[in-house]
Amino acid sequence: MKISVLGAGAWGTALSLQAAARHDVLLWARDAQQAGRMQQHRCNERYLPGVLLPPGLAITHDLNAALAHAEQGLAVVGTPMSGLRDMLQALKPSTPVLWLCKGLEAGSGLIGHELAAQVRPGGRNGVLSGPSFATEVARAQPTALVAASHDPAVLDRAVAAFHADALRIYTSADPVGVEVGGAVKNVMAIATGVCDGLGLGLNARAALITRGLAEITRLGLALGARAETFMGLSGLGDLVLTATGDLSRNRRVGLALARGQQPGDILAELGHVSEGVYSAKTIAQRAQALGVSMPITDAVVGLLEGRLTPAQGVQHLLQREAKPEG
Repeated sequence: MKISVLGAGAWGTALSLQAAARHDVLLWARDAQQAGRMQQHRCNERYLPGVLLPPGLAITHDLNAALAHAEQGLAVVGTPMSGLRDMLQALKPSTPVLWLCKGLEAGSGLIGHELAAQVRPGGRNGVLSGPSFATEVARAQPTALVAASHDPAVLDRAVAAFHADALRIYTSADPVGVEVGGAVKNVMAIATGVCDGLGLGLNARAALITRGLAEITRLGLALGARAETFMGLSGLGDLVLTATGDLSRNRRVGLALARGQQPGDILAELGHVSEGVYSAKTIAQRAQALGVSMPITDAVVGLLEGRLTPAQGVQHLLQREAKPEG
């Protein structure tokens, strides 16, 4: 199968590595200098240092060539959420496409499948998500992901492209639930990082993750998702990994906030995109418009905007009135 991966960040590169063992994969890098360095050194030093690129993985800076390469196979969009609209507009509606980004589009508040319905109606679309650190996937450590689409043919392409010995691909007909889980868990990971950074204890962490999953589920159901999706890989699985794993950029943002660092300084230090920082306010606005209560998300937004200190954010949550769990 011909596969074009559009975006040479850590995640796009990691999946390209895995697929290139069995397929004709072309990895597109937006930055011409980065593409040149990857071609020369056979390594993505910026995002996956020390991981060698296989000889069969082709790399290009020519977007038109990458789009054409995918027409009869599969396009995989590996850009941040901010780049998804442009990529979907560039692709032909007949080209099957999966996107990897997790978040809501700033301004519109749309999740991926809503954006795709707007810019390429009738297109063959899907999302690939789940608990996954790019470094571990690149090193062929065991990982399970979920591909979600209303188009069975897109799901078949996803399985054919990526299902292998160390990478299991499950399928779902609930792209709404898979996308909401992937987007909101980033915000909950920031909150959990703050909790751990303040030394609030394991009881507090467990409560925060559990109530965070409740917030994710409430928003998902309001958008038409299936409740069972949130007990799967893109819900509980991705939340636990991102909230507790030390490789999580969003968790590291929370830990830094607990130390009193400012969001701008934190992002500059990370050097990578932290989708939770960019999506938190948009998620809170979408929830408010739907009448969905998301107090943890609201507290994270307050922290990121400087309206709350970490201690005030904790107090804000603990002083809420008692209510039934369900």
